[in-house]
Amino acid sequence: MFSKFKSSTTSAPPQNPYDNNPITQYFEIGKQIACAGPELIWKIHEGYRKTDGKECSIFVFEKRTAEKLHKPKRKETVTEILRASVKQLERFRHPKILQIMHTVEESSETLSFATEPVIASLANILAYQEAGGTIAGPPSTGASGQHCPTGVPRPAHAKEYSFLDIELKYGILQITEALSFLHYSGQVIHKNVCPSSILITKKGTWKLAGFEFTERTNETDATDPVPCQPWSTRASKLVQPNLDYMAPEIQINSSCSILSDMFSLGMVICAIFNHGRSLIQSGNSPSTYLKQMELLDEAVHNILPRIPIPLQEATTRLLKKSPGPRPTAQLLTLIKYFSDPAVQALQFLDVINMKDPTQKTHYYRSTLREVLPFIPRKLWWQHIWPNLQQEMRADEVLAAVLQPALTLVQESSNTEYEAIILPTFKTVFVAPKSIQATVALLENLHIILEKTPRDDIRTEVLPLLFNALESTTIQVQSAALVAVTNVYDYLDDITIKKLVLPKLKSVFEKNQSDLKIMGNVLQCVERTLDKLDKSQIIDEVLPLLLEVRLTDPDIVVRVVNIYRIMLCDKKYGLTVNIMATKVMPTLLPQTVNPSLNLEQFMILLEVLQEMLDQIDRQQRNKLKLDNLSLPSPDRHRPLRHQFSSDNMNAQQFNIPNLRIDQRKTSSAEDMARKNSTGSGALGSWWFGGSPSSPDSNFLRVVNAFPNRRLSDNTLMTPKIRIAPSCASSPGESVGRWER
Repeated sequence: MFSKFKSSTTSAPPQNPYDNNPITQYFEIGKQIACAGPELIWKIHEGYRKTDGKECSIFVFEKRTAEKLHKPKRKETVTEILRASVKQLERFRHPKILQIMHTVEESSETLSFATEPVIASLANILAYQEAGGTIAGPPSTGASGQHCPTGVPRPAHAKEYSFLDIELKYGILQITEALSFLHYSGQVIHKNVCPSSILITKKGTWKLAGFEFTERTNETDATDPVPCQPWSTRASKLVQPNLDYMAPEIQINSSCSILSDMFSLGMVICAIFNHGRSLIQSGNSPSTYLKQMELLDEAVHNILPRIPIPLQEATTRLLKKSPGPRPTAQLLTLIKYFSDPAVQALQFLDVINMKDPTQKTHYYRSTLREVLPFIPRKLWWQHIWPNLQQEMRADEVLAAVLQPALTLVQESSNTEYEAIILPTFKTVFVAPKSIQATVALLENLHIILEKTPRDDIRTEVLPLLFNALESTTIQVQSAALVAVTNVYDYLDDITIKKLVLPKLKSVFEKNQSDLKIMGNVLQCVERTLDKLDKSQIIDEVLPLLLEVRLTDPDIVVRVVNIYRIMLCDKKYGLTVNIMATKVMPTLLPQTVNPSLNLEQFMILLEVLQEMLDQIDRQQRNKLKLDNLSLPSPDRHRPLRHQFSSDNMNAQQFNIPNLRIDQRKTSSAEDMARKNSTGSGALGSWWFGGSPSSPDSNFLRVVNAFPNRRLSDNTLMTPKIRIAPSCASSPGESVGRWER
């Protein structure tokens, strides 16, 4: 990131004043990004540590800045004050106080020290807001000489940055906590709480600095005043606090207490909600300061509507001219304005390094996950992710840290995931992990794969899954099987055939007594069945199914569901022979399994019935092709035509002296004959043929003439006479028989 720092600086004709500073042996110094301190005298540069490349900020004070003071003694005073302030920063170690990475280094031209990375001082950001706001007038920060009124180009030190409401709330709380630490643990009065003493880090947190003018608190009671020097025109403004934010008792009574810092904090709050403009614009004139102090109450009343309602009462009390009504830092942290779960979660995250593993685990698993949706996305990447990123390097709490990290994965865009999250997760995939961390990754593997580019899936993510399938730990194996089901869509056919299926078989063979593992194995088989060849199903999957111990109802249902899928398509290779000889013999005993409930029993019975139906259809078709018939209920019923005389092949015989008279035709027959002769083709069509045709069906008259009587449609039988000469015929009956 800063690879061009040194080359760009050394190539310039004029030598940089900090090149001779010893700090350059340890840090690479980049461009200036901000400024801070009294009159913004500290120049803040980008930088990184040479030993490990860790990012930082380099504060540089150029001694020539103080040369305009003319008096060498004053110049040395400025240097001494700034040097002492850095020593104070080193002494006070607190999450809300700017962290020193390298102590102060000095050369003939500069003072310099390194801190955690910052983006700007609050003075830089408020200067930008003031220059771009609607309020014109004198400047509001210590950089009074560099400010320009509205409509004029912004000063060079102004920094564009937009605060969210939660950032302002949390930032004010952080400075309040820093003061609480100084007042009660450090027993120190800051005495210069102003925007130029507040630094905004790259994480978005607010840190207190500017320890140039500290005083010791009263040993008896911190709220009791101690003597101090007021602001004077006889001293350089570089060696005095910012007059616009100074408490009135310092200037009027030459005394201060911890409540003086609370007044200054109230002035900072008003400037934040007043477009960066302080309520007092003294122009470094004590007389002007006193005059405006008399009008402070009115100014506070006018600014209150811009301040959040829960903070208005506290702000009013902070800016009381008398120290007594002002709340202490400890009391201020308890107001309703700061009772925000999201703010409290961020607050805990800042001190997470001071917590034990149990507290960290609870915070990451529950607290942070619950409030994450209420924290703006800007803070996800600026504040939360850097902390998670650092914690993910430690295996101790990795499983817990993965919970909010995976939430960020799920909610991030593809661009955010690839640029911010994926590089860290790549190291997590290959690093040794605890069982809980591995299980957490596997259970959420589908979330990771949704955002991971295709090229990285095979090289970075899937090896984690395949290694987990070979694990000897039951929890990891079970999670890996669930992961296979979840990431099925991301696995190609070759991967399933060559890698997944063999590992599934191996897990099955080693864990046949574990019902949970068996259930997960069967779930994987069911999910991947569609991508397997018929030969693999017959040779590998089917034997696996036949070996499953069908003791648990859930296992029975899973096996039955797999068979149901195989019955739906012939491509799975489940033939009637396999069903009849292998599958059904294993399933039929389960029909009397007392552990099955009604729903499970019906599922089993439906699949068995479907198998029987397929066997029935297959065998019937086969037997029909072989010209064989199978008895059916319809075939057991005798048909009338089977016993009709027309179908009898009896021997022809003649009855002696038998004469058959011509029968009389019925009226229906006469009509049919007339119609057939009169109408020709129409008659033939109506009665099915010509009247002389032996196939004429006179009963069709019923359909043609439904109103006719049934007797009109009967056929007249012929008369049969037997001659007397046949008395010698069998029966020896004599006479005439008529019928």
